[in-house]
Amino acid sequence: MDITAGHVWTIVAAALVFFMTPGLALFYGGMTRAKGVLNMMMMSYISIAMVSIVWVLWGYSMSGGDPLLGGLTGSPVPSFALGDIMGTEDLLGAAYGGTFAIITVALISGAIADRARFGAWAVFVPVWATLVYAPLAFMVWGGGLLSEDGAIGSAIGEAIDFAGGLVVHINAGVAALILIMIVGARQGFGKDPSQRPHNLPLVMLGAAILWFGWFAFNAGAAGTAEQAGLIWINTLVAPSAAMLGWLLTERIRDKHATSLGAASGVVAGLVAITPACANVSPVWAIGIGFVAGICSALAVGLKYRMRMDDSLDVIGVHLVSGIVGTVALGFVALPSEGTPGLFYGGGPGLLLTQVVAVLVSVVYCAVLTFVIAFVIDKTIGFRITERDEIDGIDITQHAESGYALAGDATGSFTPGRHTAGEGTASFEAGRSEAGRSEPVHS
Repeated sequence: MDITAGHVWTIVAAALVFFMTPGLALFYGGMTRAKGVLNMMMMSYISIAMVSIVWVLWGYSMSGGDPLLGGLTGSPVPSFALGDIMGTEDLLGAAYGGTFAIITVALISGAIADRARFGAWAVFVPVWATLVYAPLAFMVWGGGLLSEDGAIGSAIGEAIDFAGGLVVHINAGVAALILIMIVGARQGFGKDPSQRPHNLPLVMLGAAILWFGWFAFNAGAAGTAEQAGLIWINTLVAPSAAMLGWLLTERIRDKHATSLGAASGVVAGLVAITPACANVSPVWAIGIGFVAGICSALAVGLKYRMRMDDSLDVIGVHLVSGIVGTVALGFVALPSEGTPGLFYGGGPGLLLTQVVAVLVSVVYCAVLTFVIAFVIDKTIGFRITERDEIDGIDITQHAESGYALAGDATGSFTPGRHTAGEGTASFEAGRSEAGRSEPVHS
C-alpha cells in the first residue's frame, strides 16, 4: 500500500503527541524545587519507557480487543505484541494511541512531586497502565461499557470524548487524588515558602510545547478537513480564554497576575476542550475555556484549605477542567456533529450520558488506583524517608543534581562531596552537612 497524506499526518500527529511528554517533563520540572527537578523529569521519562512496552505487548489489545468482564476491558490476547496487525496500516493507529497512554500516566506524577520513591513509581506505571488506562480506553473508545454497544452506552447513549477528557484527564486527576491520599503531604506543606516553582521560564517553555503538541492531540483523529479546522480553532481559543479566566481570578483574589497562572490556565483550557474539541462551536469553546480557567484557579487555591498536597495541581487542572469540558457537552454539543446538547434542543439525554460517564470513570479509576497504590505502599513503600526529602530527592534517588551552581542540589558547597555524577559514596560522606547547611528550600 502506498503511503498517503493521511498516513503522513498520523505519523506527524503521533510524533507531536509523543513530544508532549518531554514538554510535560519541562513543565513539571520547572514547577518543582531545584533539588527535585531531575526526579520530576525522570518520572515522565520512565513513563515513556514503561508504557511504550506495555502498550505494544498487551495494552493496545486491551484497549480494543474482544470484550471481557462485561465490557470493562478488552482481551490482551488478539493483538498481543501487535502480532495480528503486522503488515497493516493499523500500526499507525497503534502508534498514535500509545502516545496518549504515555502522557496520561506521566500526568499523574506531578501530584506526588518531591516525595515518591522512584522505584515505587516505576512499578506503579506499568501496572496502572494495564489495569486502569487500557480498560478505560476500551470502555470509552474501544466498544466497551460506555460505547454505543456497551451496557451503559446502549441504555443511556454513547458518551462523547473525542480526545480524552474521560480517558486521559479525569482518569489522571482521580489517580493523582488517590496517590496523594496514600503518599501524604510534603513536609512543610502550606508553611514552607520555598515550596514554589524554581524555574518559571522552564514552566512557560513546557506549557508552550504542550500547547503546540495539543493541536495534534486533538486534531490527529479528525475525519475531514472541516472537522480538523474546527478542532484547530477550538484548541487555539479555549486555552486562550482559560488563561484570561485564570489571570482574572488571580487579579481579583491575589491582586496580581502571574506567569505560573498564565501557563496553568493554558493547560486548564486545553484539558477542558479536549473532550469537546470536535463537537462545539468556537464561541462555546471560548466559554468552556473561560469557565475552566476560573474553576481550576479556584480549585488550586482550595488545596491549602483542604490540606491536600497536590504538588503541581494535577487535580485542580486535569480533574476539574476535565469534568468541566466533559459535562459542558451536555449543554452545548452541536447538532451537526452528533447528539445535540440541551441548549440546541437536544433535551437532557446527553447531559445525563456525560455525567454518568464521568461518575463511572471516577469510580473505576479510584478503586483500581487505590488497590494498586496501597499494595505498592505496603510492600516496597511509596514514600522516601524524611531525611531524604530534606536532603533532596534528586541527590538521594539519583545521585545527581539538576544544577551545578554551588556544588550540589541544596545550594551548599562542600568540596569533594556529593557533586552531581560523583556517586552515592561521596554523597553519604557529606550527607549530614548538606542537611544542616540550609533549611528546607528550593
